[in-house]
Formats: sequence, structure tokens, C-alpha cells
Amino acid sequence: MKRCLLLEITLICSLFCIYTVSAADWKGRESVWKGNQRFDFQVDGRNCYVVIPKKAAPGKPWVWRARFPSYHPEVDLILLEQGFHVAYMNTDGMLGSPRALKHWDAFYEAMTAQHYLAKKVVLEAVSRGGLFAYRWAAQHPERVTCIYADVPVCDFKSWPLGKGEGIGDKGVWQHLLKEYGFTEAQALAFLENPIDVLKPIANAKIPLMSIVTLNDKIVPPKENTFVLAERYRKLGGNIEIIEVKEGPKANGHHFVHPDPKRVADFIQKHTQEENLPSKK
Repeated sequence: MKRCLLLEITLICSLFCIYTVSAADWKGRESVWKGNQRFDFQVDGRNCYVVIPKKAAPGKPWVWRARFPSYHPEVDLILLEQGFHVAYMNTDGMLGSPRALKHWDAFYEAMTAQHYLAKKVVLEAVSRGGLFAYRWAAQHPERVTCIYADVPVCDFKSWPLGKGEGIGDKGVWQHLLKEYGFTEAQALAFLENPIDVLKPIANAKIPLMSIVTLNDKIVPPKENTFVLAERYRKLGGNIEIIEVKEGPKANGHHFVHPDPKRVADFIQKHTQEENLPSKK
């Protein structure tokens, strides 16, 4: 009896050791990103990387950057100190298309099934990254803790088309049509922009936070974040908006981040709430 119990304990300990070694065994090209280990590798044929905290927080929470991962890194640096991993998959140029979101599915599986990061991820979306983050969250709301968006594109008719007051980008618009396999008429009739797919996100009670510049001529907030916020609140969703009066660069689209701690606190708060026993 005692021998059987000893063998059982030994087996459990062995399995635990295998699990912990596998969880920490990041392979790929190693480098240093702002004082933290970074590993570059491929998933589903796409270049990816993960920045490793010096000490992972319980549950291995992580942030997934959607596009422009080096822009406004201040929030990520705070979160790394708090034990978050920071991850990125390069789907640049895909503009949140169905092809891009399939790559995202593969990346999520790799991060959670192979590296044991948390089943719910924090999405960070900069500019056109909004097309990825909101659309993927709508498909997989059970996988998302919260979304933080930085001057996000929420309707591609605003950018890159420039149908409203924004300056648009004709070259990117033509690329988007090709990427989605749309005629212009089909693109105009498309009802799966971020502003259109909010119901499953609201039903899952996913908290949102956005930061916008009021003079943004590339991604005007009144055609993007403000439309999304109004619709999200009508669906019962919770969204906070940080308004920057004036972005001094890139037609108002770029600015110095006014309060990265507020964003990090928002992310930490909702990550902790997901880990409460009642959420299990």
C-alpha cells in the first residue's frame, strides 16, 4: 500500500516537473527587449515573438499586441514588471481579414496549449490593429479578458477608405479589397467591421478601454471609437475612453501617452477579476 502511494506521488511529481519545464521552454532566437528576454519563432508560417517577464504572475497572464507592437510600449513595460507575458504575431498587411484571424487562432492555440499561458488573453490594438482585435474577440469572446485600443480603426469605411472626414489611404484601400476578396460594393455592404460585431463581446461582458486624439484626421474618433462606444453601451457593455485633446504628429494620430499606469491598472484589475474563484 505504502509502495503504491509512493509510486503515485513520484508519478505526480514527475508530471509536474514535465509541465513546468515545458511551460518555460521557449525556443527560437533569443534577444533582450528593454531588459526582458524575448524569443522570436514561427507559428503557422508567421513570424512571432514573446517577451518573458522576470517572474510570471499566477496563471501566466499575457498581453497580445495587434499590429505596431513597438508603439507606446509604456503599458507593456509596467505589465511585464507585474508578471505578464507580451506576445505578437506578424499578420501585417492582412487588415483583420479572415485569413489573418485563422493565423490568430493558430497562435492562440500555441500560446495556451504548448506554453500554458492563460486561457483568457488581454488584447492591445493600435490603429488598424482594431480590425484584428475586435473581430477576433467577437469570434472568441470566451478567450478574451479585456481589450485596450489605442486610436483604433473600428470601421474600414472611415480608414482606409476615407468615406467620412478622414484623409484615408487609397493604396491601402485597394489592398484591403484584395485581402478580403471584395468588390468595392461588397466592402461597403460588409457588416462585420468592429462597430458591427459587438454583441458577442458585450454578452461576454468584456471590458473595453480606448484612447483617442480629438484632432485625429487619419482615424477620426467620431467615425470609429465614439460610434463603437455608443453601440457597445447600448448593448450593456462597459467602455472607458481616454481623450487626448491634440495629437501633435501624423495628422493628430500620434501623441505621447498621457497615462500608461491607468491603462495597466485597468488591465491588471480585470485580469485579477478573471482569476477569482467564482470565475473558475
